[in-house]
Amino acid sequence: MSKIVWSKIDEAPALATYSLLPIVNAFTKAAGVEVVLSDISLAGRVLAAMGLAEDELSKLGELCVKPEANIIKLPNVSASLGQLKDCIAELQGQGYNIPNYPENPTTDAEKEIQAKYSGCLGSAVNPVLREGNSDRRAAVAVKNFAKKNPHKLKAFSENSKAYVAHMEGKGDFYGNEKSVTVDKDQKVTIALNGKTLKTIDAVADEVLDGTFMSVKALRAFYKKTIEDAKAKGLIWSVHLKATMMKISDPIMFGHAFEIFFESVFTKYAAEFKELGVNPNLGMSDLEKKIKGHAKEAEIKAAFQAVVNADAPKIAMVDSDKGTTNFNAPNDIIIDASMPVVVREGGKQWDRTGAALETVAVIPDSTYGMFHAEMVADCVAHGQFDVTTMGTMQNIGLMAQKAEEYGSHPTTFELSETGTVTVTAQDGTVLMSFECEAGDIWRMSRAKDIPIKDWVRLTVERTRQEGIPAVFWLDENRAHDAQMILKAKKYLAELDTDGLDIQFMDITSATRFTNTRIRQGLNTIAVTGNVLRDHLTDMYPILELGTSAKMLSIVPLLAGGGLYETGAGGSAPKHVEQFLKEGHLRWDSLGEFLALAESLRSLGHKYSDDKIKALTAALDAANNSYLDNSKEPGRKAGEPDNKASHFYLAQYWAKALAEGSNAELAAKFAPVAKALVENEAKIMEELMAVEGKPQNIGGYFHPNDELAEKAMRPSATLNAIIDAI
Repeated sequence: MSKIVWSKIDEAPALATYSLLPIVNAFTKAAGVEVVLSDISLAGRVLAAMGLAEDELSKLGELCVKPEANIIKLPNVSASLGQLKDCIAELQGQGYNIPNYPENPTTDAEKEIQAKYSGCLGSAVNPVLREGNSDRRAAVAVKNFAKKNPHKLKAFSENSKAYVAHMEGKGDFYGNEKSVTVDKDQKVTIALNGKTLKTIDAVADEVLDGTFMSVKALRAFYKKTIEDAKAKGLIWSVHLKATMMKISDPIMFGHAFEIFFESVFTKYAAEFKELGVNPNLGMSDLEKKIKGHAKEAEIKAAFQAVVNADAPKIAMVDSDKGTTNFNAPNDIIIDASMPVVVREGGKQWDRTGAALETVAVIPDSTYGMFHAEMVADCVAHGQFDVTTMGTMQNIGLMAQKAEEYGSHPTTFELSETGTVTVTAQDGTVLMSFECEAGDIWRMSRAKDIPIKDWVRLTVERTRQEGIPAVFWLDENRAHDAQMILKAKKYLAELDTDGLDIQFMDITSATRFTNTRIRQGLNTIAVTGNVLRDHLTDMYPILELGTSAKMLSIVPLLAGGGLYETGAGGSAPKHVEQFLKEGHLRWDSLGEFLALAESLRSLGHKYSDDKIKALTAALDAANNSYLDNSKEPGRKAGEPDNKASHFYLAQYWAKALAEGSNAELAAKFAPVAKALVENEAKIMEELMAVEGKPQNIGGYFHPNDELAEKAMRPSATLNAIIDAI
């Protein structure tokens, strides 16, 4: 029997799995395909780190380098420190004997505990599983549906003041970057003033980048943008990715928090030091630390005084709850927050819920340039038209921990002023940097085999699509200059006759892509790893209303496949709504599409007609799901995620019953009949739980029995599915 591994992850898609997976397995087993769960959730990884569960993530990583790998990977939490601590507390409350996270370890035992837990922070899952490059695009049926049923994009006002601010010159990661390609396998050492920070095993032809963020320049930049926002009457908002960039971005977040409320942090410096306040964790953690302190009310009043008098308005994450942009670093995820700025016409919300124009503050110009051009384009030319706009497809370099997302082990907040050196095994200094205490220094890496595969995949997709492909590489960025040399070398080894493949810097590539999109034309963006994330949230959210509906295929280097179910995070607000009123508005279309691609791969690999028939029927079911608008409603009292799974099952069974495979047709004809005839009863049973609070025994670590009961409330549907 062929096997597909389905990842057990977190929050909304994890809840949806309790309802969807029994349906999937009932259908796939009929074609000799078994779908098995692998727990790579945050809670699962925490328990594994403490030796209380199998290390499923490592096992899955080992599978990814084997040709038989076929994995469906749902969106998982890239945990911030706050989320990790909440998860630990929940597991302790469930009776697991695990220690607290030591924020400031002093003993060797505490340092060991911190190291184990730290492996669960940030982008812990993706670098392990992504042993291939990324092919992301909207399925044709999904794109056509979006054009026929356009979601709302808000107009940019005439003479809009909205803009993106990013650093310029020599202060940020872009300006300070140096890059080399090593000529052989060797150990490379990173040192600060001669003291080793890290030694890595570099491989031949690997690109190594070194760079740093000047904290002095960063803080000056923040002050300037705050003053500008105040002068222009704009909301001030900072956009970072502290979940994935778990070392650098929380530090940059903390500096933003300190600068915005500089007078408060200066006045109460002694109290904050005494209480262990860490600005990198945001206001929510600060409020926990000062709770019960003699000056708690005074400190809160001081923060409020800044908000009332001395500062521009702060963008709100949740106006109804009073949650600001400074609440917690994991609340502001740039590839999710910036598409909203564009979607809302250059606006964000203030604490009254009013949408006002914003200055979106993105310190590092490496990616700030893309967002700056997106907003500037809409200010100049108006909002995009969903009914006519073309599409952006993306080929992303991400295999083997490529680039910044693999930089966590080589990112350092420098403890002293001096020289950072990167030294080859023979003692040659490859790069050196003059830095100050507190600067954020990092090394990123990109191995040659993934780069070569990235170029190959670009040529393959460009030929299949017959549209232009653009390498978003800037010759003035040190890393990109190395990548341009490699990309042109490998392009010369491939058949590119008749293909339109170009190289452009970030701003030019954005303009080129947007001009074509406004003309209804399609373009392939060929990007590095982090920029891949930014583009494949921005454009799909504008085109489709969500990035969760994108096809996200990772052809693994060893020959297997990783099928990601779109982006969109793990939707914590969806879980909050479900617990409160039994309504899950998570749309599983990403899972449906990923499953179809996963099955298609198996059918092709094994020349299996039964699997091919199952895949064709699922394609038909996905089209019916879209054509009949069976996506979950947003409000309680409307059909939700559970109902969407029922309709997928009904459409899939009908397509199989009418399909060309006689065995499957005979098996699913009575299933289709039962699902059609019992539709009213099934929907009545599913709708009966709407508006009712749900207890699933845990947020990060639900009780499987309770969660399955909550997500499978229709006895009639369950009986039909379980009998297949």
